[in-house]
Amino acid sequence: MQDATNTPDTGAETGEPRATARLNMAGRVPLYHQIFMILRNRIYTGELAEGQLVPSEQDLTNEFGVSRITAKRALNELADAGLVVRERGRGTRVLQRPPSPAVTSSIEGWLENISLMGLSTEATVLEFSYLPASEDIAHALEMEPGGEVQRAVRVRRLNGEPMSYLVTYVPGDIGRNYEHEELNRIPLLHLLERAGVAVASARQTISATLAEADVAGALDIHAGAPLIEVRRVVRDSTERPVEYIRVLYRPDLYRFEMSMRRVTGDGSPRWTTTSSAPVPAGGG
Repeated sequence: MQDATNTPDTGAETGEPRATARLNMAGRVPLYHQIFMILRNRIYTGELAEGQLVPSEQDLTNEFGVSRITAKRALNELADAGLVVRERGRGTRVLQRPPSPAVTSSIEGWLENISLMGLSTEATVLEFSYLPASEDIAHALEMEPGGEVQRAVRVRRLNGEPMSYLVTYVPGDIGRNYEHEELNRIPLLHLLERAGVAVASARQTISATLAEADVAGALDIHAGAPLIEVRRVVRDSTERPVEYIRVLYRPDLYRFEMSMRRVTGDGSPRWTTTSSAPVPAGGG
């Protein structure tokens, strides 16, 4: 059933009107996963509290104009994510869930921030090779196209659950200083510094994207699921690019936090970021 006509919905137990979210019927993300994301957001924001009944399959069918099969898959996905418990004859209720890890975006990376919070992480190298730099990679690393780069693909896990998918490119002369196996247990920035690189600065962009099939399989999510995308170029003390990294994060397990301060210098009020407390260098 593909009609997206939505009707006003009421809360599962309160009877109060709820703003109805719309589904993208022509998008790449499956309808059941879109409903899953909407319900997950209601849980994370507290709209659906611990112990509260989640809308039933029929409620979701009425709200979103989808089939009961689609509604059932959405609820099953919530259960698989550990957000709800489904009990025959009693409905689906929200489970208690610890907050997602809050990770500060900085040159130090997120790995050491997680360590400071007492959380465990581990990396698995999926690919490790040397190859000629494409036009895009050469541009990012400010080198000639076709020059040798070391490419690695890794998955990092948080408490055993896949959290991020990392693809890194390092100039070949630097990448020859470490081995495939070392990336399983040592952060890349540590390996670069061990090779004599004086890591000094980085510039990154943050955006959103959808999971392609290979990434989805590695992160244990559905193809087309939303991801946080970070692209970063790391430079040494001479301003030479020494690493280009693309990281795809699961938004249910990762978020960015940034402290900001209102300043009025130069006669024009504006927001500026504040410095984070120093932490050990690492990450990547």
